[in-house]
Amino acid sequence: MQTRERIVVAASRLIQRQGYVGTGIKQIAQEASATLGSVYHFFPGGKEAVGVAALEHGAEEFAILLRTALAGEQDPADAVTAAVRHLADALSASGWTDGCPVTAAALETLGGDSDIRQACVDAFASWEQIVHDKLVDGGFPARTARDLASTVISTLEGAEVTAQVRRSKEPLLTAGRQLALLIRAHDAA
Repeated sequence: MQTRERIVVAASRLIQRQGYVGTGIKQIAQEASATLGSVYHFFPGGKEAVGVAALEHGAEEFAILLRTALAGEQDPADAVTAAVRHLADALSASGWTDGCPVTAAALETLGGDSDIRQACVDAFASWEQIVHDKLVDGGFPARTARDLASTVISTLEGAEVTAQVRRSKEPLLTAGRQLALLIRAHDAA
């Protein structure tokens, strides 16, 4: 990995585990095996600029997971269930530490306008679009797909936090089962 990429990945992992506020620029440099000067060279905007890039990286990692899981199943309800199982397995394998860096940062930036908050808004919107597209491809009307996609992402993010706190896959797996029922109910209607 090149230095810039190491900085972004290290920042994303740190935010994932300890939040944006709890992550310092010196710690990012140290975790990335980079100098502080390198961090400021690639990110003259300082911590916020690194944070935005880290959140974009984390958002894309989750988008890839979501796209892959959703593409593996034709039925939208089964696809969401598969995505949830994959997310639960990955979270468990990390020892419950590698949650969503976007959610961690979003909770810390409530009530303000910042580039960090906007990166979170953009991440949630991109994930909702992925789910929306799967639902539309499965025959759902666009408005229903949009509402369901918002519900899916909101539920997954909340269930992920609960799973981390409880150190259990069950909150995610329960959410997945309920989301599948909801999607099937809308599909039947």
